[in-house]
Amino acid sequence: MPDILLLPEIATYFDVTVDALMGYEPQLAKEQIQKLYTELGENFVQLPFEDAFAKSEALVKKYYSCYLFLVQICVLWLNHYMLARDKKRQEEILDKIQELCNHILKNCSNTEIYSDVLGIRASVDLICNRPKEIIDGISNLLNPKRVLNQSDGLLIQAYLMDGQMQEADCFTQASMYLHLFMLVGDSIYYLSIHNKEKELCEETITRIDTLIQKYHMVELNPNIVASYHFQVALYRASMGEQAATVQRLQKYAKAVYLLTEKGMLHGDSYFNQLDSWFETLDLGTQMPRNKKIVVQSAKEKMNHPIFIELCGENEIAKLQKMMED
Repeated sequence: MPDILLLPEIATYFDVTVDALMGYEPQLAKEQIQKLYTELGENFVQLPFEDAFAKSEALVKKYYSCYLFLVQICVLWLNHYMLARDKKRQEEILDKIQELCNHILKNCSNTEIYSDVLGIRASVDLICNRPKEIIDGISNLLNPKRVLNQSDGLLIQAYLMDGQMQEADCFTQASMYLHLFMLVGDSIYYLSIHNKEKELCEETITRIDTLIQKYHMVELNPNIVASYHFQVALYRASMGEQAATVQRLQKYAKAVYLLTEKGMLHGDSYFNQLDSWFETLDLGTQMPRNKKIVVQSAKEKMNHPIFIELCGENEIAKLQKMMED
């Protein structure tokens, strides 16, 4: 038996972790991870922040080599760090997320997990106002010119060629679904970039509104549709259009209510193969944040000074109430 101090060197020689060298694999099943995530998320609502955080941190130490679980802990902390007592503590939590991301990237060889962690780390960099780190970290990975970013059709054709019609149908629907909502999500940034160009903004809003209506997108994914309506409300408010701003905030409030009541992801009679695909997601269809936190966050966004000044506090209070009833 080698001296314990030699274990890191031996693990490095064989390009494995010390845990792998010792045969220690504290892996959790996906269902266990989903259950733990739900329990930990509820802790952040029911317990003082530090108590809830301590419970999650204890599980990190216990399952430090279960990288799929650690990814979800990063997601958990990223969705709840703002509940910490002050800005300094929030920054400490964000630093812990970065440290955990770096640990996963260093030790995990799973390419799917690796890609997810790069996205989480980039989200932290965005919050911390570190744009150069984001550009250096993921710009090449997400470059539209890369072949793999245009290869959905290759897998669909392969399924068809192999006679796997069910898999081809499910993957095609999932791809269509994701690209629809990516288009809506990108339009949010497009409106922000061109918020002084009225003609372009109006054309964008007309096109996306039509898309949302035709595909019943508020029922399919109320979260991204709510974000879109909020961005349009900001644009309408910047143009001084009070009635249009209130109307758009109503759409935002209704989407948030639908999100909290029925959940984040749905199929319908058209996207009728998605339920099985949703089951393969790490967290299934559950929201990354508790309903109460989602509503509270949405209310705080409505308190934007531009809305208060244009619409008045009473009108905003009425709109906020729509998310509860």
